[in-house]
Amino acid sequence: KNPEASETLHGSTPFTSPIMQTHQKPVYPTGYAIETAINAYKASPNDPHQPSSMPIYQTSTFIQPSANELQEYDYTRSANPTRTALEILVSGMEGSDRAFAFTSGMSALACMTRLLKAGDEILCNADIYGGMYRILSKITTRQGVAVKFVKSWELDEVRKALSPRTKMVHIESPSNPLMMVTDIRALSKIVHDHGALLTIDNTILSAYLMKPLELGADVVVHSGTKFYGGHADVMAGFVCCKTPELSKQIYFHQNAEGTGLAPFDCWLVMRGMKTMCLRIDRAQENAMVVAKWLANHSLITKVHYAGLKTAKASQSPGQEIKHALHMSQAKGAGVLLSFETGDVKVSEAIVSALKVFKITVSFGGCSSVVEMPCLLSHASIPKEEQHIPADVVRMSVGIENINDIMADIAQAFKAGEAVAKKSSKL
Repeated sequence: KNPEASETLHGSTPFTSPIMQTHQKPVYPTGYAIETAINAYKASPNDPHQPSSMPIYQTSTFIQPSANELQEYDYTRSANPTRTALEILVSGMEGSDRAFAFTSGMSALACMTRLLKAGDEILCNADIYGGMYRILSKITTRQGVAVKFVKSWELDEVRKALSPRTKMVHIESPSNPLMMVTDIRALSKIVHDHGALLTIDNTILSAYLMKPLELGADVVVHSGTKFYGGHADVMAGFVCCKTPELSKQIYFHQNAEGTGLAPFDCWLVMRGMKTMCLRIDRAQENAMVVAKWLANHSLITKVHYAGLKTAKASQSPGQEIKHALHMSQAKGAGVLLSFETGDVKVSEAIVSALKVFKITVSFGGCSSVVEMPCLLSHASIPKEEQHIPADVVRMSVGIENINDIMADIAQAFKAGEAVAKKSSKL
């Protein structure tokens, strides 16, 4: 079977070529912690030179043995050994049937929506990344799929919103940027009893901190640009499927639409993954220090971070319940947090005064970054439909020395205090 010429899943049917009879794919090392498995992974078992780093198969085509004997690879749009190695590694981490690497997180999310057809309906959690809102409201609806936004963390609202047309429920947990936590186990039962799919964007945590498939999800999506690449130098996305049938559908659309990740970008992501767990551990430790400091500052009206245990520390009602729920389905709160000051000008002054923190979109890299979502990451949501307070500041805490991070935040808050003091006198 030629994957380029057929509609079958790549590698799902036997090949008759003698080359294929001896071909061995990489195998994810089971029985280890994720950080060990990533670095113990032998990505190129067939290379006679046994390289410790996966080679980059920078080619668009592959030569076939003869006119009627076809080897496993023929065209990089359909598959490439470097991409295969990355996908097997990600799939092993996630515990999925298959994983597929895309050109960005958005192309991965877009392909996920291809599981729906005209006449279907998707429910999406209300606190969602702006790019996903854009896809659903501007593209998916034009394909005849109905879209509803609901508070997925309020399970009764999900039950009320379900209709005979609902075929998919899509969430983030924690959500971006307000860090709302959804009970994934309970939601999966509701969704599956209705006969629909539960899909989860796990970009904020990664497979290192949470495995949604084990909690009941059917499909997990990541923006590999964040923690997997980890150095703000490559874009990538992943779709991880629980069943062979879902894998077959995702592969068909990836191949047909040509959205597979290029070989060099696959190599960059694999290189970044070797330090992924170390980076997350360090940045998460720093994020907790930042969150606790923010929660006790007089300028702050609310902190959004699932890692804070008590309502007093977060100044958010129900924080103790949110924290307990989150830690029952994840092993950490991650590096992303947000806060409110109650004054847009104060928030703008703080963000503009930061020096160690870079003002930019995205998160999950080595460097600390900051933004105001209404102006950057969520700007694609029309103002009249935004549920995010205009003063919200989102921080992705990096791996820098914590003393430098805190000194930067402290000096920036002095700028915010100056604006607040001036405003109080007007």
